[in-house]
This record gives sequence, C-alpha cells and structure tokens, in this order.
Amino acid sequence: MTYAITQTCCSDATCVAVCPVNCIHPTPDEPAFGTTDMLYIDPRACIDCGACADACPVDAIFPADRLTGPRKEFAGINAAYYGDEPSPAADGGPNFHVWGEPSFARSLPSDFAPVRVAVVGTGPAGMYAAEDLLLHTNAEVTLIDRLPVAGGLVRYGVAPDHPGTRGIGDAFARFHSHPRVRMHLGVEVGRDITAEELAAHHHAVVYAVGAGADRRLGVPGEDLPGSLSATTFVSWYNAHPDVPADAVRPSGERAVVVGNGNVALDIARVLVSDADDLARTDIADHALTALRAAPVREVVLLGRRGPEDAAYTPSELRALRHLDGVELLVDDHDPRVGAAVDAAGAADRAALLRGITRAPVDWSRPPAPGRRIVFRFHSAPVEVLGEDAVRAVRVTGPSGERSLPTGMVLRAVGHRGVPVAGLPFDEATGTVPHEAGRVPGRPGTYVVGWIKRGPSGGIGTNRTCAAETVGTLIADAVAGALPEPAHPAKALRRLLRRRVGAVVDARGLAAIDRAELTRGRDAGRPRVKLATVEELRATAGRARWAPRP
Repeated sequence: MTYAITQTCCSDATCVAVCPVNCIHPTPDEPAFGTTDMLYIDPRACIDCGACADACPVDAIFPADRLTGPRKEFAGINAAYYGDEPSPAADGGPNFHVWGEPSFARSLPSDFAPVRVAVVGTGPAGMYAAEDLLLHTNAEVTLIDRLPVAGGLVRYGVAPDHPGTRGIGDAFARFHSHPRVRMHLGVEVGRDITAEELAAHHHAVVYAVGAGADRRLGVPGEDLPGSLSATTFVSWYNAHPDVPADAVRPSGERAVVVGNGNVALDIARVLVSDADDLARTDIADHALTALRAAPVREVVLLGRRGPEDAAYTPSELRALRHLDGVELLVDDHDPRVGAAVDAAGAADRAALLRGITRAPVDWSRPPAPGRRIVFRFHSAPVEVLGEDAVRAVRVTGPSGERSLPTGMVLRAVGHRGVPVAGLPFDEATGTVPHEAGRVPGRPGTYVVGWIKRGPSGGIGTNRTCAAETVGTLIADAVAGALPEPAHPAKALRRLLRRRVGAVVDARGLAAIDRAELTRGRDAGRPRVKLATVEELRATAGRARWAPRP
C-alpha cells in the first residue's frame, strides 16, 4: 500500500520534511516547487510509513487503496506526475535520507539574547514567520491583528466546503498559547498604534498584512447594486466582521462571475451547491439563510482568454466535476475553445475540460432547468447594465458584443495590496519594496506574504516566503543591525490598554473558539462563527472573568 496526496494539498512541504525516503516531490530545493498545483508521492518509492499523513496540516494524504469517491483519481494523478522517470526503488531500494545532527539555517547562536519580534497579521504568512521564529530561535513574538480574532485568510478566505484546507488553522493555533508569544488582537497599526511606536517596543517588526483591495474591471455600471467584488462575497459567506449580513442579496436565476481562478470557482460552487450540503459546513448563518432562499440556478464563469490560459488549478476544477446535481457546460460560441481543448496535451490545463459538454448557449432564454455552471471563454465584460440594480452584463468577443441577463455580477480578477501606514509602497506592484524581506531604509522592518511578493501563490507558498524573511531577520540580528527597543516588553500592553481598552489575548481567543464550537454543536454543524466585532469582543471579554481551568 502507498499513500497519495489529494485535492486539499497546501504545498507547505511539511510532508517532504518528514518523509524518510525522499518520495515526495517537488521539494523546496527543486525548481518546480511553487509552480505545480500540489505535491506528489511516488508510489514506487513510498514505503507506507504514514509519516507524511501524520504531519500533513490539511489532512490531504491518505492510503491510496482507501481513497473513495472523488478522491480515487488522485492515486493515478500522483503516479502520473512521475511518468516514466526511473524510480529510486529500481536502484536497489528507496532513497533513505541520511539522518545527522539537526541543524537549522535560520537560527540564532545559543547564547544570543532573546530578540523581540512583532508579527502584524495572523494569516498563513504571519503564522509561518512566527512558527519559524519560535521553533528555531529563542525569539519572543508579539502577534497583532486588526480583527479581534486570529486566522486571516484561513478563517475568512477559504471556502466553507473545504474543511481540510481550514485545518492548517489548527496547526497554527498551537502557537497562540506558546510561552514566548504575546497576542494583541483587535489592534490596527496606523489607527491604534503607529508603525514607529510598534518598532520602539521591538527589535524587529514583520508585516504580514496581505493584499486587502480588489482589482476592478474599470467598466461602466460596475458600482450598481448587485455588482460585487469576490472579496465581499467570500467575506460575506465566511462571516467576516467587515461585511454585514445584508451586504449580499443573491437575486436572479443567473449569476455572472468575471474570472476563472480558484476564487471564481469557489464562488460558483457555493452559489449552486445544495443548501443542505452547505449546512454541514461552517458557512455564516446569514449566508446559509440567504442562499436557501436564493433563486440562482446558473453561474457563468467569464474568461477573457481561452481555456489554455485558465487560472484555476486542476484540483479545483475536478471538485466542480463531482458536485451532485450540478451540470458543467462549456459555451461553444468560439471555435478556438473546442480547438484548444481537443489539441491539448494530457498535462495542459485545457485538457481538463474534456468530457464536459460543449454547446452554444442561447443567452436570450432563461437558464435551463436544474443547476449548472457555464464556462464562457474569450469574453471580456465591457459594461454592467441596469438602472437601480444589475440586469445584465455586456460582453465582447470574436463574434461581437452581446448581453447576458443576470441579477448578480461578481468580479474575481485578483487582489492588490494597499499602503501600510509608515512604510514605503510601490503603487505599480501594490507591494512594499524589500530586499529578501527587509524593507530598505527601515532597520528592523520586514515584510512577508502578499504584501511582499504580490497576490500569488497558495497557503504553502507562504512557508518558503517566510523562511526567506526570517533568514534575513536573523542575519541582521547576528550582524547587530537590529535597533534596540526603547521600551520594556510589558509597556506595549499598557499602551494598548489605554488606547484600545480590552485587547483580545490568547485566553480571549480560546473563549471565542469554545463559543463557536458550542454554537455549532447545538446546531448540528462543525462551527457557527461569531459575525461581528461586538460579538467577538464580548465573548473574548467574558474570559477575563471566568475561573482559570
């Protein structure tokens, strides 16, 4: 029996580190790492030890002979990655690692005084940086987030029907109560404390604030009611406090999503999924209620280019193919679409559409009975039509312009970083300029994640990104290039209490987690999230008066 990696792979390479026979690729040292859609286990070299499955933070690895349903195909997908390449097993046995004395490239000398580091942002990028610092150095880490709850995009960006991917949050959560961690949630740098003040309390500050703005279409009618950004919609169904319950009102039988990346597929899947299936997830209560009542039966995914250039990953498209009761259709309005699919090689993205019905769609008619997702390539939106609300979107293509009647338009065309108070900003790239994570001219200031490299890569990409930044920070510490803090460690808490009042700490965060799990258990669901800042703060605040266990 061998193991296989499945759809929810986050590519953070934890499995690579524990595999004793080097059968998982690409590794972080190989050129393909970060460019493949997932990692793969070579079935010819796997020795069935299960170490990778135990270490996987998102429960993506299973014995190949126990895969069921949609996961079955991943046994072949893992094997196909290696093709006809020689197997280590063919050369006299598996390629066992040579185990020696542990060493870490990113570590401080044992006699080095503790370094105080603030990490701004508790999403994957920030938590990988914190993990690196806590595991490999004696650093004291301050975790700061503008929301009164931790998690970032793991909590608010992952689709609710992907619980395995959300599992990475549990791996990060073990550091929330680490003895060298101090947590200050509900604190916004630039509003509650300046970047200069934060720096004055630490040797170094690492900004992991992501890319908080959406790219716009730049077409007339884009701001009509019913025309929304993907971030708004995803935040709405994930109970993000920034998006009120009534911010999204699904209407009309057809919704149009501009874009064909993974986020676009997430939105399409949520819109047409059976509400009873969604009720078994941690989707926001208000979103579940609205989607139960919504008339949406068809989602159109608009792609400006052809299927060969689609941005979604193969695993996410495969997930669509296994949706019960949902038809997939490719609008065959342009001969280039079928030609690209038919000519595609097995490894090409367009080949994933083989087996999906291709047919021209009559957009003047209401959606066909049932639920379906339609891919329409070579179509660019040029105007959102309507007076008081969205009524249609006008698109252009090789055969000219036409209107697609719709009650919703959602743009999923990418994200963009926003300026960070007190830091330089590159308007062209939407990032903070840096040198291997170090912000030039700002001693002790670093960046990681999307604000560093732009909005690219999945959860696991942040691990190697964080490793680079932490390596730079440690090198600066050893070189004596970090400024000494002007204030003692406890001074920051006193300052924040004066300005913010009740700051959520690790104990308050644990109270939020318990409350949400209890609400979920009472409703027969995995979790029911608290959806407002007031609810989150109030729940965390009650932990201050509860007896310690």
